[in-house]
Amino acid sequence: MRTINVGQSGLRVPVIVVGCMRINKLTPVEAEGFIKSALERGACFFDHADIYGNGVCETLFAEAIGMNPKIRETIQLQSKCGIRPGIGFDFSKAHVLRSVEASLKRLKTDYLDVLLLHRPDALMEPEEVAEAFGILQSSGKVRHFGVSNQNPLQIQLLQKYVKQPIIINQLQLSITNATMISQGLHVNRPDDAALSRDGSVLDFCRLKDITIQTWSPFQYGVFEGVFLGNPQFPRLNTKIEGLAQKYGVSGTTIALAWILRHPAQLQPITGTMNVERLKDCIKAAEITLSREEWYEVYLAAGNILP
Repeated sequence: MRTINVGQSGLRVPVIVVGCMRINKLTPVEAEGFIKSALERGACFFDHADIYGNGVCETLFAEAIGMNPKIRETIQLQSKCGIRPGIGFDFSKAHVLRSVEASLKRLKTDYLDVLLLHRPDALMEPEEVAEAFGILQSSGKVRHFGVSNQNPLQIQLLQKYVKQPIIINQLQLSITNATMISQGLHVNRPDDAALSRDGSVLDFCRLKDITIQTWSPFQYGVFEGVFLGNPQFPRLNTKIEGLAQKYGVSGTTIALAWILRHPAQLQPITGTMNVERLKDCIKAAEITLSREEWYEVYLAAGNILP
């Protein structure tokens, strides 16, 4: 599969990330088959979080892949911490260190390639985060660091104290949830599309060499459902189906190819546990939509140009 450099880290990874949030819905045999299929196609970058399945997802993944030192060196593992369900968020030094230790144990590995802070913590003390990151890096337990769903000022505040570069920011983006793109097109306009809801995070990340990983690339709203095949989006699906026929692929492939066409080198995270759909996602790395096709899909989703 095509690969990209993550920020300025020197870490080179597949352009498609395999999200493991729902792997606990599979049986051990199904999970093993799913991971094997991903690896056979070069999809060796796996995204986890300590809260996915209350830790079960990490445990099941390690068992399904048959984790050992030899296998570990052929894959990249990323996990997240900071969400405490039913309580809030916790970026304290103690919680970050405790969470990483638990993830490492469940994943049966000595280190994470990347650790992300999972959403912002209103009570974050960046000095504590810096201490935690320093301990994790010096001990070899985490090699690189990032965040999720943070705006430019939040990242800059954190980076003021943290010595390690923030190399990733996970953000929601799909054809129907493209505000980080649309607000940049409507600069100095009075319409709603001009509202900056994220502080121009797309441009900021490009300027700072922070790789944006896009989650829920097929969803509309937050978790309201997928737009593919959805009767609420007839114009969009007609356009996607036409391009799918042209390129001899599925609509799933075209939807991810649309994200990959952006010059920011966005890195989509898949969420499917269906092997055939995963194959369709991976095929997107082989397709480059034309400028005209990209804008046609953008407009078909109901987005407007100034």
